[in-house]
Amino acid sequence: MAERVQVEEKVLSENDKLAAQIRKDLGARKILALNLVSSPGSGKTSLLEKTLSLLKDEFRIGLIAGDVQTENDAIRLERAGGKIVRPVVTGGACHLDARMVGDALQKIDLNSIDILFIENVGNLVCPSGFDLGEDMKVVLISTTEGDDKPLKYPAMFRKSSALMINKIDLLGLSDFDIDKAEKNARQINGSLHIMRLSCRTGENINLWCDWLRNQIFSKK
Repeated sequence: MAERVQVEEKVLSENDKLAAQIRKDLGARKILALNLVSSPGSGKTSLLEKTLSLLKDEFRIGLIAGDVQTENDAIRLERAGGKIVRPVVTGGACHLDARMVGDALQKIDLNSIDILFIENVGNLVCPSGFDLGEDMKVVLISTTEGDDKPLKYPAMFRKSSALMINKIDLLGLSDFDIDKAEKNARQINGSLHIMRLSCRTGENINLWCDWLRNQIFSKK
């Protein structure tokens, strides 16, 4: 057991070193890097599609799309107008790590982007333990999930800077209590910036875009 702990600590230590170098490289170019995390199906790709449609002519956007087996999300993002999209297929791993992100960044001209979105693998457990060199994590949940998600996966919500509650157009079709979800999230992390939105209808997407603008300008 002790040997396993030592191996895990070594893996995390090496990952943190790589993440620190990524953060340094991105910071030197004043690139905002966001790590998007959620359960499968919460709407990360849909949020990025909407973001591209509204901001692709305003900012130079780079995207790393992580998935376990396919490049489907990367293809969707390219179709949505993403000009710099790099797929990362983990081959079974339940999260991205700094090495994967670093390898993807080798294929991106960092002088050609203002913001980097890293779409992590759909999982609220494993990604919380791996720094990717991002400025902040953005966690998504949806109204088709449980409103107790923040309590079940506290590490992810504790380490995130913003929470998107997606699919508000479906409120009332399930037992999801959006006020309770927010209360649970703030119980874990009182400084979370929370937004309610719908990627399908576009409701409140403008709030997300305004928040992104503020974050990008704060890096300049």
